[in-house]
Amino acid sequence: MNSRSRMQELLPKLVLAPSFVVILIFVYGFIAYTGFLSLTDSKMLPSYNIIGFANYSKLWALPHWWRAITNLGIFASLYIVICSVLGLALAILLDQKIRAEGLLRPIYLYPMALSFIVTGTAWKWFLDPGIGLENTMRLWGWDSFSFTWIKDSKMAIYCVVIAAVWQSSGFVMAMFLAGLRGVDNEIIKAAQIDGASAVTTYRRIIIPLMRPVFLSAFVVLAHLAIKAYDLIIALTGGGPGQATELPATFMYSYTFTRNLMGIGASSAIIMLAMIFAIIIPYLYSEIGGGKRA
Repeated sequence: MNSRSRMQELLPKLVLAPSFVVILIFVYGFIAYTGFLSLTDSKMLPSYNIIGFANYSKLWALPHWWRAITNLGIFASLYIVICSVLGLALAILLDQKIRAEGLLRPIYLYPMALSFIVTGTAWKWFLDPGIGLENTMRLWGWDSFSFTWIKDSKMAIYCVVIAAVWQSSGFVMAMFLAGLRGVDNEIIKAAQIDGASAVTTYRRIIIPLMRPVFLSAFVVLAHLAIKAYDLIIALTGGGPGQATELPATFMYSYTFTRNLMGIGASSAIIMLAMIFAIIIPYLYSEIGGGKRA
């Protein structure tokens, strides 16, 4: 091998090396450092006095943490299910080759172009009883209209679900639409020749063929739900009280507000474990499926 061939072989590695080093340090290095802090008695500043898994024991004994986990269960389950159902319905609608597809598709996708901060702020204004929907309806003459979910500790979490679904359902629609357009037309034609209706074709043939898309949508939505932070901060700030507290806002609060860095780091590691519990089986199924194929 001459020097020119060696240079051509080494050049891609040299180009990618700085990015690899940066990712290694600032992603995986900081993850490892967070894991280390979770095993120490760190409070306002990092400490190197290792106390084992004491922070994890304290964490799971906190009612505040259990409230965050409960809220995550409510938020994630509704968010994933509603986004999947709504995204699939919109994708099926656009798959009918309607004339307005070129107009509707960017309208559905537009919310995903916004940051969660913008979405949270917009929905906060919209849902605020003093200036939003309730005030507008009363100005129009509906004096008895009331919509105060965002101020109600029992209903506030559902306001977060509404805003998150509005933000992400268009993206899920795009995933399902790509899956629908990828289904072999010969299979659909064969079903039509056999007399299958459109509803039966979708229910018995097309939707079952889209299981990989459902799995991909689940993984994307689940990891967005677990790490949800900016939407909560912009929309409710975790309130009223702790009604919309999620693990990400809990982690920030205990690390930077209550100066309990060890407990905050342990909550971050548990969030990471939740994401790994979703991502690793997905990667295993994809790689294993590819090998079997």
